[in-house]
Amino acid sequence: MGYFIGLIIVILLISIRQVNEYQRGVKFQLGKFVRVVSPGWRLVVPVFQSMTKVDMRVKAVDVPYQEAITRDNISAKINAVIYYKVGDAGKAILEVENFWFAVSQLAQTTMRNVVGEMELDELLANRESAAEKIKTIVDKASDPWGIMVESVELKDVVLPDDMQRTIAKQAEAERERRAVIIKSEGEKSAAQNLADAAEMLGRQPGALHLRTLNSLNDLSSDQSNTVIFAVPLEILRSFERMNNN
Repeated sequence: MGYFIGLIIVILLISIRQVNEYQRGVKFQLGKFVRVVSPGWRLVVPVFQSMTKVDMRVKAVDVPYQEAITRDNISAKINAVIYYKVGDAGKAILEVENFWFAVSQLAQTTMRNVVGEMELDELLANRESAAEKIKTIVDKASDPWGIMVESVELKDVVLPDDMQRTIAKQAEAERERRAVIIKSEGEKSAAQNLADAAEMLGRQPGALHLRTLNSLNDLSSDQSNTVIFAVPLEILRSFERMNNN
């Protein structure tokens, strides 16, 4: 009798399975799905029953570099990280063999397809948009597996060396173009100011002479300057008329 009781105790001890708070247990009996068990100590009878634990925490999967061709036929290597978690532990075990591997493969394929629908400039300028498209497609495709995609982040976009040099030249040309525009706008503004000043001086009698005298006063402060004073033509003609008389 004691031997029988001891055997029962041993069977009970080896039948106890602990399911942690962040896990769910998918329980089978004689190979058939029974239910998903919640955290705690659970009894799993050897031989007749089995249980697979599923981690329900958010997982970060690094999607390796993928060679993709953009819509404008430019080769690029893209890698990303996808954050997802198991929403339905039963589906994650029953509907797909290895959900971790399946999500990674799905993300790789989707990433190549999404990049192929975008031009390079659009991809570089709108990474968030590309990541959102990848997230939407992967989330919808993985719904039958009980997977919930939290977010997708594009980590890096690597371009061929010749394309990097081309983009650098384009950026330099754009900076030069902006510099020329700014310089021309400054010259235009300066010319307009000079024209306004000349018009203002021309409207006021004697204003030009006062401006000339002011310039001479500024030049006289430095003794090393040589000043050539231009006599207005009207004054010379006045002297000429006086001599003729």
